[in-house]
Amino acid sequence: MSATPLPVSLPPTGQAPAALRRWVGPALAMAGAVAFSGKAIIVKLAYRHEVDAVTLIMLRMAVALPFFLLMCWWAGRGRAPLPWRDRWIAAALGFSGYYLSSFLDFLGLQHITASLERLILYLTPSVVLLLSWALYGRRASARQWLAMALAYFGLVLVFGHELTLDGPRVALGAALVVGSTLSDAGYLLYSGEVVQRIGALRLTGWASAVACVLCLAQFALLRPLAGVADIPAPVLWLSLLNGTLCTVLPVLMVMMAIERIGSAKAAQYGMVGPVTTIALGVLILGEPFTAWVAAGTVCVLGGVALLARAR
Repeated sequence: MSATPLPVSLPPTGQAPAALRRWVGPALAMAGAVAFSGKAIIVKLAYRHEVDAVTLIMLRMAVALPFFLLMCWWAGRGRAPLPWRDRWIAAALGFSGYYLSSFLDFLGLQHITASLERLILYLTPSVVLLLSWALYGRRASARQWLAMALAYFGLVLVFGHELTLDGPRVALGAALVVGSTLSDAGYLLYSGEVVQRIGALRLTGWASAVACVLCLAQFALLRPLAGVADIPAPVLWLSLLNGTLCTVLPVLMVMMAIERIGSAKAAQYGMVGPVTTIALGVLILGEPFTAWVAAGTVCVLGGVALLARAR
């Protein structure tokens, strides 16, 4: 007995494209988080060629600088030039949120695994909330405090386990990445007013370009320029990937995602970032994936999810 074919109902014209458009924002947020998570993996691979943090961050920013200058030009088309006050503010934010934060992060990756580095950096929303409470007296809800407690408990699990394996190096590396997190949190805390005034794309372009120039100047002061010719070819190729696919591209994708779905939802979808870093660390770098790492990751991601919902 043959089965009677069921009637097929086609969606009305325009319904399918509308459904697809709803996924553009989430897809951009997740893709940006995955692309940005590759930065730690690339840095760890480059360190195997006996290159230092000053050289690595210079190469990354040298690749990214033309793109950020293009971003400044694009965002400023047909608009009045930025007042000098806003230029100085953008420069200060670039120093804190891009230059200092990146440099401390690169230094920290010399001493800790990419998995632990990503978990520490992912606590930035909690740090912003704590700074808002300490500096401005903004009260946090019970859900927010619970979210932070859960996230920090997860971090302690991973940090405590790695500390027993290589105590002094892990402590130093974690302290440097915590400093990077504080620097980035300060940028997020103070950039809100400027973003509303000059726009996210323009601020990102200006602040990032300033950070790139600072990294280039730092290399010129601390390292002989003739040493550039001695940089191993694999480091140059890794830096090209780092400056484009893991720096400029995720900045643009996350910014476009925030424009479509807002910062809270973008943060929620961005939770794939730490998971991606841990997976890549295990597959590419051979980092151990233990029960401690798994439990800590679940706690951190759960805390960030609660924090995003509380906001």
